[in-house]
Amino acid sequence: MNAATAETLQQLVRSGWRLLALESCEEDRALGVIDFAAEATGRSSFSWSLASGLTLRNATEEIRTDARGSLTAGLESMAAVHEPALFSILDAHRVLDDPLAVRGLRDALPQFASRRQAVVFLAPGLRLPVELVRETARLELPLPSAPDLSRLLLKVTQRGSSPVPEPEVLTASVRAAQGLTAAEAARAFHRAFQLVPTEDDDAVTRLIREKKRILGHSPALSFHDEAARLDTVGGLGALKRWLGERQRAFGEEARDFGLPTPRGLLLLGVQGCGKSLCAKAVAQEWQFPLLRLDLAAAFGSENQSPEAATREAIAVAESMAPAVLWIDEMEKGFATAEADTQARRVLGSFLTWLSEKRAPVFVVATANDVSGLPPELLRRGRFDEIFFVDLPSPGERAEILAIHLHKHGRDPLHHRVDELADQAERLTGAEIEQVVAAALYSAFAAGRELSDEDLSDAITETVPLYDTYEERIKELRDWARQRARPASIDRQIDDLFGTTVGS
Repeated sequence: MNAATAETLQQLVRSGWRLLALESCEEDRALGVIDFAAEATGRSSFSWSLASGLTLRNATEEIRTDARGSLTAGLESMAAVHEPALFSILDAHRVLDDPLAVRGLRDALPQFASRRQAVVFLAPGLRLPVELVRETARLELPLPSAPDLSRLLLKVTQRGSSPVPEPEVLTASVRAAQGLTAAEAARAFHRAFQLVPTEDDDAVTRLIREKKRILGHSPALSFHDEAARLDTVGGLGALKRWLGERQRAFGEEARDFGLPTPRGLLLLGVQGCGKSLCAKAVAQEWQFPLLRLDLAAAFGSENQSPEAATREAIAVAESMAPAVLWIDEMEKGFATAEADTQARRVLGSFLTWLSEKRAPVFVVATANDVSGLPPELLRRGRFDEIFFVDLPSPGERAEILAIHLHKHGRDPLHHRVDELADQAERLTGAEIEQVVAAALYSAFAAGRELSDEDLSDAITETVPLYDTYEERIKELRDWARQRARPASIDRQIDDLFGTTVGS
């Protein structure tokens, strides 16, 4: 049970709200919160569903009434209850599209008030009829906290044959399970601790693997544990320095110093220049879990509404905080916000969360096309900073070449990296990576070691993205010159002296 949600629910009931909406996919846990609030406020707790009718929950014997089939029948059954009570309507999103029942519910509000009764709409996600919006107090049940998961893990191991985990294993296991519902975590704990661990497959490893599988049910949300580091990202010195200054800003020492918790950053720029790689590297560098929200998949899902997908991603990220929430190619998700009502609702709720969030969730959003972003997203205060990621400068190209040569087991000192970097003018970081791969294929096919000629030929054969999208890239640069901060130190010098570096 979540004490904070139970306390909020009690306060709302005591202050006179007769309709409440509790959004959660954990029905049993949510009903426990409602039962607790009912007992604390001196009320009986009833639940109603289309299949089971009205049931008195906090009684020594189960008491049911035959009020099944429609919300109207349920309201008639509730009208026969004269004592103070909380009525939980299960799967409320399925029954509030009946105008007759909604009218009956509004007509019953004075009666609920006189009897000290209230109705709680319980659903994974809920779009209220317009008639009830101003009459209903909304609250959400957050995912289990670390202490909740710790207690759950101890219960699971005590019920089974597994020994109680050592403190360090307990802490790591709870950390690995954050972002799951109580039921999902219980199953994951059972699975992780009932199997016999091997040298390379301990309980925590199994928990992380199980968590990935569970979170995979949502096409819009994925959990990443890729080992990218900032030192594997070539160039972008100004961005790296900015991130380094904020690495220690999530702890108590920073709070005592008066620092606000970093909110996030927006990376705009040329495709293939390292924006997504930076998001992965930030999480690895700061040792934060990395979640990826795919807005395009959220809007294209047949199993989950975009609002529910976005809300779930935020809830999971906050439960795992401190965490990094990566939103790749954000413009694809919000491009239709002006014309599409659903996209506008999702954008509105996301912007509200960005502005008001208290949990240490660091948002890293990327975009290739600034014209596709709603102006509200670019307003100061949504993100701590907006960085522009341009084509790499000559020095950055040399650094990127060296990184990928070293990645493939070659010593960069054995190659004319600076000369090759000059030849690779107008190539993106991703294109330089492919140049190294193509040169290695050529050398392997010829049965010899990689040479500078292989690299030079691969550069010559590569058609730069810049040649295809030159006008668009120039427009993006013009826009960013006064509105965004250069991610590269070379670009900052370029802006200072009005010169052009590496293009």
